[in-house]
Amino acid sequence: MAEKQFKKVLVANRGEIAIRIFRACNELGLHTVAMYSNEDTFSLFRIKADEAYLIGENKSPLGAYLDIPSIIDLAKRRGVDAIHPGYGFLSENADFARACEEAGIKFIGPSSDVLDKMGDKLNAKAIAIKCNVPTIPGCAEPLRDSDDALEKAKSYGFPVILKAAAGGGGRGMRLCNNESEIKSAFDLVKSEAKKAFGNDDIFIEKYLVEPKHIEVQILADEHGNVMHLGERDCSLQRRYQKVVEFAPAFSVPQEIREKLHADAVKIAKSVGYTNAGTIEFLVDKDGNHYFIEMNPRIQVEHTVTEMITGIDLVRAQILIAEGKPLSTPLIGLEKQSDVEFNGYSIQCRVTTEDPANNFAPDCGKITAYSTGGSFGVRLDGGCAGTGAVISPYYDSLLVKVTSWDKTFEGACRRALRAINETHVRGVKTNIPFVTNILHHQTFHEGKCHTKFIDETPILFDLNMSRDRATRVLKYIAKIQVDNPNVERRQYNIPRFPTVDYPAKPGLKQILDKDGPDAVKKWVLDQKKLLITDTTMRDAHQSLLSTRVRTRDMAKGAEGTAAILADCFSLEMWGGATFDVAYRYLHESPWERLDLLRKKIPNIPFQMLLRGANAVGYKNYPDNLIREFVKESARSGIDVFRVFDSLNWIPGMEIAMDEVLNQGKICEATICYTGDILDPRRDKYTLEYYVNMAKELERRGAHIIAIKDMSGLLKPYAAKKLVTALKNEVGLPIHLHTHDISGNQVATYLMAAEAGVDIVDVAISSMSSLTSQPSMNAVVAALEGNERDTGLNLDELQKLTNYWSDVRLRYEKFDGGLKSPVTEIYKYEIPGGQYTNLQPQVESLGLGSRFVEVEEMYATVNKMLGDIVKVTPSSKMVGDLAIFMVQNDLTPENIVERGEALTFPDSVVDYFKGMMGQPAWGFPEDLQKVVLKGEKPITCRPGEILEPIDFEEIRKEMEPFMSGDTPNMRAMLSYCLYPKVYKEYRSHRKEYGYLMRMGSHVFFNGMALGETNKINIEDGKTLVIKYLGLGDLNDDGTRNVQFELNGMRREVAVPDKNAVSAVKQAVLANPEDKSQIGASIPGAVTKVEVKPGDKVVENQVIAVVEAMKMETSVVARMDGTVDEIFVKPGQTVVAGELLATIK
Repeated sequence: MAEKQFKKVLVANRGEIAIRIFRACNELGLHTVAMYSNEDTFSLFRIKADEAYLIGENKSPLGAYLDIPSIIDLAKRRGVDAIHPGYGFLSENADFARACEEAGIKFIGPSSDVLDKMGDKLNAKAIAIKCNVPTIPGCAEPLRDSDDALEKAKSYGFPVILKAAAGGGGRGMRLCNNESEIKSAFDLVKSEAKKAFGNDDIFIEKYLVEPKHIEVQILADEHGNVMHLGERDCSLQRRYQKVVEFAPAFSVPQEIREKLHADAVKIAKSVGYTNAGTIEFLVDKDGNHYFIEMNPRIQVEHTVTEMITGIDLVRAQILIAEGKPLSTPLIGLEKQSDVEFNGYSIQCRVTTEDPANNFAPDCGKITAYSTGGSFGVRLDGGCAGTGAVISPYYDSLLVKVTSWDKTFEGACRRALRAINETHVRGVKTNIPFVTNILHHQTFHEGKCHTKFIDETPILFDLNMSRDRATRVLKYIAKIQVDNPNVERRQYNIPRFPTVDYPAKPGLKQILDKDGPDAVKKWVLDQKKLLITDTTMRDAHQSLLSTRVRTRDMAKGAEGTAAILADCFSLEMWGGATFDVAYRYLHESPWERLDLLRKKIPNIPFQMLLRGANAVGYKNYPDNLIREFVKESARSGIDVFRVFDSLNWIPGMEIAMDEVLNQGKICEATICYTGDILDPRRDKYTLEYYVNMAKELERRGAHIIAIKDMSGLLKPYAAKKLVTALKNEVGLPIHLHTHDISGNQVATYLMAAEAGVDIVDVAISSMSSLTSQPSMNAVVAALEGNERDTGLNLDELQKLTNYWSDVRLRYEKFDGGLKSPVTEIYKYEIPGGQYTNLQPQVESLGLGSRFVEVEEMYATVNKMLGDIVKVTPSSKMVGDLAIFMVQNDLTPENIVERGEALTFPDSVVDYFKGMMGQPAWGFPEDLQKVVLKGEKPITCRPGEILEPIDFEEIRKEMEPFMSGDTPNMRAMLSYCLYPKVYKEYRSHRKEYGYLMRMGSHVFFNGMALGETNKINIEDGKTLVIKYLGLGDLNDDGTRNVQFELNGMRREVAVPDKNAVSAVKQAVLANPEDKSQIGASIPGAVTKVEVKPGDKVVENQVIAVVEAMKMETSVVARMDGTVDEIFVKPGQTVVAGELLATIK
C-alpha cells in the first residue's frame, strides 16, 4: 500500500489522550487540530493544539464528541489529512471510520470493516471461535429480551454477566448472581448502551470466578505484518474499570503468556487487522485462558507497554496510518524478536473519585495541584492544574502515573513515591486507595484477580490526605470574610523569658518522692510566704475571658520553670479553662496539660475542681467524678483545689476522697462571702468558717484554701480569719482573692502577718482588677522581711515582659475593668464572672441595662437568702438576674408573674437541689414557681444519678470520632460537655489542628499583604500571604486570595454578610398559652417535638442557648403540637414564636 505523508491531524477526543496524541504529532512535525465542547472551553488540551474549534455548540457535553457529521465537516473545512479517535467516544465506531474513509480522510486505526467485525463483541467472539481460540460460554446473537437472557443464564450457570455489544471502558456491564437480578440488570445495560454507544444490543456469557485479566498489545501495519508487544496485567478493576495495570504479567506462567501472544496474533491476522489494538483474555486459576474481546484502539494503559518495550505506540499508530511498515526506523520492528522487553512498569490512574463514598465522582475547582516525576516516572495528564474546574460530564481521570524499574518491587516503590508526591486540593481523589494497593503484598506478588478489590476491604482503610494547608487557609479565610472591615494589627515577636541557668528541682519532686503529707509538713516548716502563680488559669480567665491559648503558655513555659522554681504551684488547669479550650480555642485541655508538664517538670500543677460539678456547671454521677480525678492525676495535676459552690461539704466528698486515693494534694476549699468584720452579716461568721475548716481537716484535707472569688476579704478581715484558722486547724492555709477593689495586696500582707502559708498571685502584666494581686508587688513588699518570698524581681520582670507582649494579642477580649471598683463589696460578683458578664449581657441585647443587671445581681442574692456565689451558683445568680431584667421582674412580682415563665435551666437546677443544698435553705414560694410542680431533691445529686456506662459512651461517640477510638480523656470530655465536644471534633475535622497558629491570626485573621509563617509540625512550615477578598460566588461563598509557599491559592468560604434579606421575626403572644416563645435570644440547639405530637404542660419543646446559658422552652398547656417554626441551629430573638399548640 502506498505511503501518504500527513500534514494535519485532527484529534476527535479530549483531555489526556488528546494531549498525548498532539505530542506524538509534534514530534513527527505534524500540524494539530483540536475540537472541544462548550464545557471544555477552559480545558488544557484545547490550547495544546495548533488550532482548536468549538464543536457541537447545541449538543450535550457528550453529544458534541459523538457528532460524526460535525466532526467530518470540521475536518474538511480545516484541510485535515487524518483523524485520530483516541480511546472512548467514537474510537470503536465503524460508522465514524466509514465516514472518514468516504470523506477521503484517514482514520488512524483499523478499517471500518475490521471495526464492524471486532468492535462488536459478538462478532469478535465468533471470529475467535473460528480461529480455535477458547472463549467463555455465551450467546452468539444479541439477546431478544430479558426472558431470553434468563433462559441462557440458566444453561450457562450463574454467575453470568450482561454486556453491551458496543461497550468499552467498563460501561454497559452488569454482573448477575441469581435469576432475580436478570430483569433489572438487562434493562439497565440496555439503557446504558443506548445512551453511551447508540447501540443497545446486549449479549450474555458465563462469569469466571477470580480470573486474571490479561491483555496482549498488537501492532499491525498495512503490509500484512502483525506483531505483539507483550502482555499487560489489568486484573485490578473496580466496576470493570481498570485502576492499576502493569507489564509484564509476570505471575502468569511463561508458557501461558506465549499461548496468549500466539492467539492474539492469530486473531489479528484472521481479520486483516491494522494499527494498534488489544486482544483481551481471562486466565482462570487453572491456567485456562479465554478470549473475551478486542479493543481496536489505543488503550488507556498503553504507557506500561511503551515503558518496557521503548516503542511509542501512538507515534506507531500515525506512521502505520501513513502506510509505513513496522520496520520503518521510527518503529524499528523487522521481526517479532526485535521486540525487546526491559524491566517492569506500573500505571496508576489518579481520578477524582472518593473511595470513602463508593467511588462517587467528585467535581469542583482544583485549588492546588502538583505531581512527582524524576527518573523512571512518566506523567500523562490532561485537565489537571491549579484553578482547573472538574466537571461532572467527563471521565474522572486527572493524571496517569507510570513508573518503571528493573524489578517489579522497584517499580512499586517508585510508583508509591510518585503517587505520594501527587497533591490535589479542592476535589477528592482515589490517591489513598491507590496507595493501599501499592502497599499490599498480594499486589507485589502479582497475584491480584479481577475481584481482588471487591474482596479486600483493607484497601478501604484509607489514610486520607490531611490537606492541612487548605484547612488552615479556610480557617483564616472564614475570619477574613466574616469580619471584612476589622482593623488587623501586626505585632512584634514577644520577649520570650530566656534564662542562662537550668530549672532546679522543686516541690514537685518532694511530692513524687515522699507524698502529699511530706509536702504539707514542708509547707508548714517554711518561714517564707509561698506563691501560687495563677497566670495560666484564673488570671486570664478573669481578665481575658479565659481565651489564652496553650501555644502562648507553652512559649513561656521553660522560662517559667526556671524563674518560678521555688513557688508552691502553678494554677494552670480546671475551672472554665476546660470547656473554653474546646468551645472557643478549638484545642484539647488535656493536650495543654501534657505540653506544659513536659516543659515544666519541677513545679506542682494545680487545678480548680468544682467538687461534684468537676469542671462543668452541674452535678455529675459519682463514677464520672472519680474517673475525671484519676485521669487528671495521671495526666499531671498535683494539687486539687476542691470546692463546692454553696460550701456544701457533701458536694465535695467524692472528689476529695478520690484525690486522696490518687496520692495527690487535696486542697479543700472554703468559699468566702459576706464580711466577718460587719456584725450585721450574721450568716457567714468567723465561727462558720472555722467550723467548716475543722470538718475539712477531719475528712483528710492536706491544705485549707480560702477562696475569695469576689475580692470581698478586706485586709483586717484577712488577718482575723487567717489568725483564727491557724489557731484552730493544723493545716497550711492557702489564700485566693481577686483585686477588684485594689485592696488585695494589703489583704495579702495582713494575711502574711497572720501566718498564711500560700497566696495566689499573677505575673504583674496579668494581675490586678478582676485578676489576682500582682506577684511582683507582693514580692517587692516582702523583700527583706521574714516572710520574703525568695523570688527575684529582675527575673520576674522577664515573665512580666513576655505576658505584656502576649496580652496585646488578646485585645478584643481585654475589655474589662480599667480601674479598681469598690462597688464589688455591694454586688459581690466573682472576678471571672464580672469580666464575662458584660459581654454576655450585650449579646442578649441588654448592653444599655448593664447597671440594672449589676443591681439585680445583688437583689437576686438577697432574694435567695445571701448564698455563696461561685461557679456554678454564681452563674445561676447571673442568669436569674439577666432573666429578671429581661422580663421586668422584681422580688415583689416574680412569684406571681413567674407562673407563666420558663426559667433558665441553671435556675431550675438550683431550686431542684441539683447544685446542692444552701446552708439556710431555699425560699419556698419561689422554689415552687420555678419548679412548677416538680419535686426537689434533698440528698446529694450523685446518689441518684445513674452511673456513666463508659462502654455505651464509647459506642455513642464512634460515629463522630473520624475513626479515632475514644479514650478515657475523650469520653470524660464528652460526658461533661457533649455538644461542645462534638463541635470541637467537627471543627477539628473541618479546619485541622490550629494550636501552632499565631494567636493574632487565630483570633483576628491577617492584614492585607501580611505574610505569616505557621509550623504545622516540626520541620514543616506554611508561609502564607493574604492577598485580599475576591468575588462572591453564586452559592453564597466568597473567594479569598492567598499565596501559600509562594504559590497563589484561592479558597471559597460562606459569606454570611452576603445575605440581603433578613426574615422578620414573629413574636409569640405572652397572653396566649398556645403560643410558645423563646424566653431568651440565642440559637436553637434542640427541637424535641414535631407537629402532631401530644404534649403536656411544662414538657420541653425546644432548647435555646446563648453564651453558655441554656434555657428549655416548655409547653404552657396540654395539647397537640400544631406547627414548629424553627429548626436546630436557627437564631431567634427573645419572644420569637417557636411553636403553637392546639
